[in-house]
Amino acid sequence: MTYDLAIIGGGINGCGIARDAAGRGLSVLLVEQYDLASATSNWSTKLIHGGLRYLEQYEFRLVRESLQEREVLLKLAPHLIRPMQFVLPHDREMRPAWMIRAGLFLYDYIGGKQSMLRSRGLRFPDHNFNAALSPKITRGFVYSDAQVDDARLTVLNAVSARELGAEVRTRTALIGAQREANRWCLSLSQDGGASSTTTTVYANAVVNAAGPWVKQVLDGAFKIETAATVRLVKGSHIIVPRVHEFDHAYLLQTADGRVVFVIPYEGRYSLIGTTDVLVSDANETPSISEEETAYLLGAVNRFLAQPLFARDVVWSYAGVRPLYDDGEANASKITRDYVLKLDHVEGKLPLLSVFGGKLTTYRRLAERALETMAPHLPAMRGAWTGSVALPGGDLEGYADFDTGVDNYARSLIPKHSGVPPDYIRRLVYRHGDRAASILRGVRNVADMGEIFGSGLNLLCEREIEFLIRDEWAASAEDILWRRTKCGLHMDDDERARAAAFIEGKLKQ
Repeated sequence: MTYDLAIIGGGINGCGIARDAAGRGLSVLLVEQYDLASATSNWSTKLIHGGLRYLEQYEFRLVRESLQEREVLLKLAPHLIRPMQFVLPHDREMRPAWMIRAGLFLYDYIGGKQSMLRSRGLRFPDHNFNAALSPKITRGFVYSDAQVDDARLTVLNAVSARELGAEVRTRTALIGAQREANRWCLSLSQDGGASSTTTTVYANAVVNAAGPWVKQVLDGAFKIETAATVRLVKGSHIIVPRVHEFDHAYLLQTADGRVVFVIPYEGRYSLIGTTDVLVSDANETPSISEEETAYLLGAVNRFLAQPLFARDVVWSYAGVRPLYDDGEANASKITRDYVLKLDHVEGKLPLLSVFGGKLTTYRRLAERALETMAPHLPAMRGAWTGSVALPGGDLEGYADFDTGVDNYARSLIPKHSGVPPDYIRRLVYRHGDRAASILRGVRNVADMGEIFGSGLNLLCEREIEFLIRDEWAASAEDILWRRTKCGLHMDDDERARAAAFIEGKLKQ
């Protein structure tokens, strides 16, 4: 079989392009060398946002597009993306208050009509917005953005692509590619555990969305030279016990002019990040350094009433962001915009490579990628993803995105009266209306099968089977740390027991 389009890379950009292309009537193959969202797309700060600080770098187009996409995505995935207010405390050592106010005014309006609350100034104490802050902080600002489950957003784009006819192959690496007379010939190696299988597939066009490995794939598998490249910037985060009980996040200005977020995370925790550290090797597994941990703690302790210490860190993660190399020496100032590079021979057999980009703009990036490829794919239909919900997100009839998810969860509770309501809510926030499939036939706890954890972070056998069957989960890590974050809420013994059970299921 010859596919219309082959896509290399199962991160958010690759999965977004696969979904869009399949919905336009193309035959699509997506290959990912590891698991979906196993690199950059699982290690972000978990935000759908315009990028307030990018205004200082005059990235007005990027901020405008990001804010417009924020509005679109809130409607397409209300189960994964939730509005959140961000408090920006202020003192005299920071950017002047007039500058922040002007920037927030621009942020409110540059993206056009928005459904989220506009920014405003604060005087502390102001209701709950100064919770956990030092009493020396007497003023600030509040504005709106949104929080997202980044890995699930990626996986559900792949699920949608498959529902539209795309073929998705995980644990499959591209090892060679060449142009034949009228099609691409791609050599793939599929990891089968103890052995691997090499196959050949054909495609009329290819997208290289390999993220940190985009240049490596061009140089290696395709043997194509290009001046475009990426700068690899490591961003690290720490997780600590929740610093306050309320729903808002903090955006804290640091002494070196950067910003650090403190965001409510997974109920019991606060997520703190990120750093910007240049690295050179995409193949080296990123990890947070002691210096980065100290940097993040120092940044937040400047504002908190009760300081945090290294012993308070319950978990940490680091990921590499493949930013388009725009020549900027300062890692924090490298553009977060995306660049698309098209390589083709006499107008045929195109190869499009994706450099850079950010989570928030993945859908628009996919549209632009396919617009660029359109002359080479004449059968392709028009854009469509801006108005069609992602799997689980079609909650019309349950009110708007502000209340629809909770209303849908409440509608399920009477049908499964023996199941903890908190777990039903958690299922809906992971799966949206697909939660009904997991709960089909379940009346009480006994029907859920083996159970791990408790409360909001309970993980049951029925959900594990669903993730293996419907979402390409092929290891305990895939389930505990990507498709759910239940691993964060378990101790070592619980994680080991869950991992052993999952591995046993995978062998069945």
